[in-house]
Amino acid sequence: MIKYSLPVIASLALFACTSEPVAEEASSKAAPEAVASVPDMKSLQSNLSGDWRTDEAKSRDAFRNPAATLEFCGVDPATNISEIWPGGGWYSQILAPWINANGGKFNAVIIDPEISEGAANLLQRYMAQFEDKDLFGEISTAPLSADSAGFAADNSQDTVLTFRNVHSWMGRGMAEKTFADFYASLKPGGVLCVIEHRLPSSAVQSSKAGNGYVQEAMVKALAAEAGFVFEAASEINANPKDNADHPYGVWTLPPSKRSPRTDEEKAANPDFDRAAFDAIGESDRMTLRFRKPVTPEASGE
Repeated sequence: MIKYSLPVIASLALFACTSEPVAEEASSKAAPEAVASVPDMKSLQSNLSGDWRTDEAKSRDAFRNPAATLEFCGVDPATNISEIWPGGGWYSQILAPWINANGGKFNAVIIDPEISEGAANLLQRYMAQFEDKDLFGEISTAPLSADSAGFAADNSQDTVLTFRNVHSWMGRGMAEKTFADFYASLKPGGVLCVIEHRLPSSAVQSSKAGNGYVQEAMVKALAAEAGFVFEAASEINANPKDNADHPYGVWTLPPSKRSPRTDEEKAANPDFDRAAFDAIGESDRMTLRFRKPVTPEASGE
């Protein structure tokens, strides 16, 4: 595993001064010292409101519901946690400092940079966000691909989190292998939490999930095949406005906002209304929690 870190940049408080004369009586009295408010970095809320998160990132909290989602997933920041294929790092910017402040270990399981130049560039951009070692801690990374070895030692992780990735693994024919890797990495009793764009059960599920949507039944089947026990589902990330039927799949919706680009695409979608898709908001998402069972051997019985 690779570890990246750079020095911290401390923030300074600025105090305004006045040029007005001060009365002699008042000058003999010491002014009370201003005490800067220090955020409790062990608190999830402090990390959600952290100034390292951009306003754009924070604006997506309304659709991604990070506080409620991480609570549902039962994430304990003092433990070993892996985030799978973190993409641009939206969730990592919340998880890494929170886990670091609480003494846990954060493992970013990345798209294997050996696959392509694009994957290598994605890793470089991802890690560039986390140069402040004091804030983010040392983030370990490990690759995940159709041919990769396990991303963590067997029975070493307390929680595995994945946000909107199952369709990508289905498209690459590696979904079964990926869930098997999750199972191997987790301790007995450990939790797998899956958030994914949800395809209605009445729709036809493509084996490649080319539109970016996956049925809950498919995710449950993949988890069960790997050995997981389904524990609970939540509607935290549901969006009833999304019917999962869009010209460019889930990428038609925010934040991707895919629209007709060529004359051919415009001719094929003459009534395309960008504003209507923006009004839907981000996709309807399932939020599922699975657990690796504790076997008699693991429990010492």
